[in-house]
Amino acid sequence: MNFNKNQTILFNKNLNSLNNPTLKEKLKELSITHYELVLGKDSLDINLKDTKNHTFLYQDAIKELDIMLKTYNEKYLLYPVLYFYGFGNGILFKALLKNKYHKHLVIFEKELEIIKIMLHLLDFSQELKENKLLIFDVNSLKLQDYYDLCSTSPFFEFSRTYFLELSSDYYEKDQVDVLNLNNNIIRNFKDAILAKGNDSKDVLQGIGQLIYNLPTMLTHPPYQNLLKQRENLSDTAIIVSTGPSLTKQLNTLKQYTNKATIIAADASYPILAKHDIKPDYVLSLERILSTSKFFDNNFGEFNKDILFIINYVTHPQTIKNLKNNNRNFLLYYRGKGFIQYLKLKRFGELCGGHSVAHIAYGLAGILRHKNIIFIGQDLAYAEDGSSHPQDYTYGKFSTAKNIIYDLQTLAYGGKELVYTKEVWNLFRYVLERYIFEANELKLCTTYNCTEGGARIEGAIEKPFKEVCEALLKEDLKKPFPKVEALSKDKQDELLLKSYYKIYKSIKHCQDFSQELLKAYNHILESFSNLNLISNLNESKEILDYLIQEIDKIKTKLEDGKNMLDLYEILGPLLTQFELNLARIYVLNPKTLEDSYNKSLLWVKEHIEFFNMVYEHIKAQEKALIENITPLENELKKRNLEKYMRRINNAK
Repeated sequence: MNFNKNQTILFNKNLNSLNNPTLKEKLKELSITHYELVLGKDSLDINLKDTKNHTFLYQDAIKELDIMLKTYNEKYLLYPVLYFYGFGNGILFKALLKNKYHKHLVIFEKELEIIKIMLHLLDFSQELKENKLLIFDVNSLKLQDYYDLCSTSPFFEFSRTYFLELSSDYYEKDQVDVLNLNNNIIRNFKDAILAKGNDSKDVLQGIGQLIYNLPTMLTHPPYQNLLKQRENLSDTAIIVSTGPSLTKQLNTLKQYTNKATIIAADASYPILAKHDIKPDYVLSLERILSTSKFFDNNFGEFNKDILFIINYVTHPQTIKNLKNNNRNFLLYYRGKGFIQYLKLKRFGELCGGHSVAHIAYGLAGILRHKNIIFIGQDLAYAEDGSSHPQDYTYGKFSTAKNIIYDLQTLAYGGKELVYTKEVWNLFRYVLERYIFEANELKLCTTYNCTEGGARIEGAIEKPFKEVCEALLKEDLKKPFPKVEALSKDKQDELLLKSYYKIYKSIKHCQDFSQELLKAYNHILESFSNLNLISNLNESKEILDYLIQEIDKIKTKLEDGKNMLDLYEILGPLLTQFELNLARIYVLNPKTLEDSYNKSLLWVKEHIEFFNMVYEHIKAQEKALIENITPLENELKKRNLEKYMRRINNAK
């Protein structure tokens, strides 16, 4: 296809504004081979003929444009983000972006020739430059692309208004690609929401257990000391998970224990002990009581030189079990929230993620291992329906009731399918993203030597014995150097500082909850009186006033500096509320009554939300007060009571 001089200039102008270097290079080099441009008498009548199957982009370009615009101006006028499969002739997007409410249009296209042709005909330079028009090549989308899109603003905030539209019927031919794309976007929105937290009860338990565990954390080695003392000690790490396939790898693992760093999940620790395979690290993530069972044992001399790395929110029984048998352990923290408010940087931060395998992979990377090997990382049921190895503490079959084996995924080896479940799929997606990042940055090589279960994209699939024979030639100098705790003076300082900040947070909970309650009662009273007013305009004025009062409270809630100690408990609540609120935001009122009802719903939702915020803050206050006793006892044991009294009096 030939373009005139002005069209070539326009294409280059568009190309220079495109903030996607990979797509830019592809379009620059692309030849147009199977599309013919078909122009009608009207300037909006732009069509393409697919010469491979003799179909057209549109049956009637102008009529279809009118229908789409009418639909979007009526139903989706206030949507900040819209998603389309297929670039089409681009005129629809040019028209939609004249709407000030549409901040971004996200376009996915498989046939790059279509984009190249249309960038010769329409000027999108400003829209591309300002990222109002985002174009993705379906053929080269990677895991990170999905996650970056779904986890950033405003795409994340409006995830619950997401839907994917075909820009024309022509794209129905790509049904499989469309479904796959849609599933990937939905999956990554779910992952991004989960990363923000979705369970306030979980968070509250974590905060309470953090405060209870704090003296233990501060008197044991900090995580940062581990990193300083043990970087670059080994080229290869083996991560031992507890999938059904683990049993068949134990003999090989035992042969190579001294030639690699062994990082074990808490659930695999008793299994390794039974087979006399000593790990260098045992990692634990969960905060629930059942996890403590993995440490309710006494393996005697076997435990010597193992470092147990335990999440700071672990159940107190886990710590009790560790202490009972004098095991060497440290508590690490992940993420932000109350621990960030306490400013205990030396004690974190370990890699994020939802499973022990995720944090094990992060630890292996941070310790600068060049090769990371997974075994027992099935993330799927075995053929006999088992979910764990024979020696697993709670038995090889899942304890969950009424399991339906209906969700399948690609198996290790890529030739068959295996049964899995949603949470394992989530774990796999996150792990695949981490592996992708490591591959892109050339940080390490990742091997999946599970020889069973689900395929993990990005990891090299090879037999465990073969990889060990190739990589593990020499013994390491074990045990690794001992990780030291902080000096007593430094411990005293951090214990007192933490005590001060906890009491400061208790006072903050009390003061802010009272302020919130006062504002809540005022708004609720005014809202309740709306039933007594018959004049719609007068009622609308009251609602507008209440919305202003609501915004004042929300401004305080969004003050990151002053609300830092409350963000962890309020985070999941705020996230879920804002995601649901987006559905109200995009409602398009047609009449004064519609507008009134939208405002009414907006205020009503906020009243319920403020009540929940109040309850959450009071719950945190209670958790802090109930769990501070171990810290107080530790300070008394260290003869620091006079400093405690000063803090209490200052309160």
